[in-house]
Amino acid sequence: MLALSLDMGGTHIGCAVVSDERILVSTSIETESAKGLASILPLIGQTLRQLLQESEKTLAECAGLAIGFPGIIDTRRGRILSTLKKYEDAKEINLAAWSEDALGLPLRMENDARMALLGEQFAGSARGVNDVVMMTLGTGIGGAAMIRGRLLRGAHAQAANLGGHLPVDFRGRLCTCGNIGCAEAEASGWALPAIIREHPAFATSVLAYAPELNFRVLFDAADQGDKVALEVRHRCLEVWASNAVAVIHAYDPEVVIMGGGVLRRADVIVPFVQEHVKKHAWVAWGTPVVRAAELGEKAAFLGAVPLLTEQQNHATKE
Repeated sequence: MLALSLDMGGTHIGCAVVSDERILVSTSIETESAKGLASILPLIGQTLRQLLQESEKTLAECAGLAIGFPGIIDTRRGRILSTLKKYEDAKEINLAAWSEDALGLPLRMENDARMALLGEQFAGSARGVNDVVMMTLGTGIGGAAMIRGRLLRGAHAQAANLGGHLPVDFRGRLCTCGNIGCAEAEASGWALPAIIREHPAFATSVLAYAPELNFRVLFDAADQGDKVALEVRHRCLEVWASNAVAVIHAYDPEVVIMGGGVLRRADVIVPFVQEHVKKHAWVAWGTPVVRAAELGEKAAFLGAVPLLTEQQNHATKE
């Protein structure tokens, strides 16, 4: 299957032409200065056409356009329900109509974490596994679950997507979602700078002199033996491990896939989470395996084929 794929991040939109398990060509559109999604739709359409030319393919050969979007998506109706403060005008845009008008292609949308899970199950570290949960660690904490080979979506299209908003500390930090002590509020990219600065010994840490506070800086400082960095990193590891146990208890997976930018340090994160799961998850059949995602930023692109295939299968059954 040949497909067009969009991975819509907060600061850029990835565009790709995908053929089965391969990305033929891809590029990125910077969107930080964009006033809304509507203003850049012409550029997206133009970019996709250019990519097809580069790959020596045509729109007539494409099965459709698949979009991974950072929000709550009702895939069944093809509508964006919540933008999580990104591309606020997207809820009012009929993207299916735009795709037909601009490209002549049917459109299929899904939450970006679900798209990543589809990609990993199709061509990555969850290949051949039908019961799997994905945790994505980055600016926020995303989630997705697959049971018996099918994505879990729920009555209101948000099932498993809010895995990062399961509370790990009921007296913890206020989350952007309004809850208290979510895993995301306790150990995500947006929360990390405040967490570090609030450490009692912050002023004595090398982190106090860092121009930017992020997970790369945190892990590097911990590698150097910085006391504050070691304590904050350990706290984050505990939060992620506790969150993994929570989603295991909720969805009964055989495999937990951990992805996102923070997993550049999978060498530290995955063994810690696996050991915690082994000790604390209540499972009668055995221990779920914790794995790092294999595909990285490619996962959401490669989720296009199984997402469009899913739609074709549904149409055939109907």
